[in-house]
Order: sequence, then C-alpha cells, then structure tokens
Amino acid sequence: MNKKIVIIALALVFALSTATAGFAAKLKCTVDSVEGETVTMTCAKADKLKVGDKIKVSPPKKKGAVEGC
Repeated sequence: MNKKIVIIALALVFALSTATAGFAAKLKCTVDSVEGETVTMTCAKADKLKVGDKIKVSPPKKKGAVEGC
C-alpha cells in the first residue's frame, strides 16, 4: 500500500514538472545589431513579449566535427 502511494506521488511530481516546462515560450529571433551591451533582435511572434520581461538568450550551439575510429 505504501509503495503504491509513493509511486503515485512520484508520478504526479514528474507529470507536473514536465507540464510546467512546456509552458515556456520559445521565440525564434535574428540579431540585427550589437552596440556595447545593447542587442537589437527581430523575433517571430514578438507580440507575446511585454516591456520589462526578462528573457533568457542562449547563443547557437557550434557544430563540431565528429571524429571516428
């Protein structure tokens, strides 16, 4: 009985954590200019953003060569 409760609780925690991660908005943007610490970008679906919103920007991943045997 106790194992079933623990399993159900863990399943609920997992389901809720993955559901909240899915709500984060992802926008595709292009950098137009960089001047000092100011970056100007053009984004698709930019109407979802508001003035003062804090966003996380990550640079594109560099694709390196894959070495074989």
